[in-house]
Amino acid sequence: MSAVPMTQELRGGRRLRDRFGDRLLLIVTSAAGLGAVVLIGFIAYKVIRGAHLALSTFGLPFVWHTAWDTNKNVFGAAPGLYGTAVTSLIALLIATPLALGIALFLSELAPRSLRLVVGSLVETLAAIPSVVLGLWGILVLGPFLADHVEPWLHNSFGFLPIFSGTPQSSGIFVAGVILAIMVVPIVASVCRELFLSVPPELEEGALALGATRWEMVRGVVLSSSRPGIGAAVILGLGRALGEAIAVTQVIGAGWFIRSSLFAPGDTLASRIAGQYQGAVSKLQIASLFYLAAILLVIGLLTNLLAQIVVKRFAFQRTGGS
Repeated sequence: MSAVPMTQELRGGRRLRDRFGDRLLLIVTSAAGLGAVVLIGFIAYKVIRGAHLALSTFGLPFVWHTAWDTNKNVFGAAPGLYGTAVTSLIALLIATPLALGIALFLSELAPRSLRLVVGSLVETLAAIPSVVLGLWGILVLGPFLADHVEPWLHNSFGFLPIFSGTPQSSGIFVAGVILAIMVVPIVASVCRELFLSVPPELEEGALALGATRWEMVRGVVLSSSRPGIGAAVILGLGRALGEAIAVTQVIGAGWFIRSSLFAPGDTLASRIAGQYQGAVSKLQIASLFYLAAILLVIGLLTNLLAQIVVKRFAFQRTGGS
């Protein structure tokens, strides 16, 4: 008879510990989530507070003004927005097909003995510090593009304004290629995991029905992974938008808008990194904070776009169920 109360006591103690563990888990995870929200709010507050002087002085026209004159205290963000958009677009145009090819090779075509080696090398590329890539861009990539790639583009497509001008070892095109190198491992790693998560039964079924390997990849692997691919590309875009050091080293620091991709330029992030320490006036510092606020808004919109893309494709696949 004494065993029953002891069993009930043990069960009661276990339920008490379980309830305590559940409450502790709720408190810890809620604090972590709330902490992330508070951190984002604090960052936004400090950036907007730092930009207050420029906001009150220039207002919204700061976004489309092109001047950046420290002697006259006249500043505008348009060239930086242009450089950020163009270099990021170049990076995505180059990096997306390369990353998809790498991911498909590693997940569908590569021998098992080669997957680990190539996959590790791709992930190692993502771990290279941006300043090291920037130095490599100055010493190797920039001269190579100026001597071989840019002359070919100019000779073949020089009738287009974007490929007019004189090839140079620093400029918007070089910065875009550097960003592409930095984006490739991020997109490739995410897409590889997506492709590996596709059920093998679907792939084998498509092949058994007579589909070629390319038809299986296109109709099964890529089709079922579209939401994740879109999110991976936008994640790479966010990486390209925020990069500062490597871009500063190879873009040439020209605060103007030129149609040629070979001309020097600048981005929002590289202008902040290059001028904050040497700022000569409070209005210049506030203008740099204004650039940071614009970059922060772009980053938030990019993240929102990624969520919309994923939800839209998920809705199309499930029919809203």
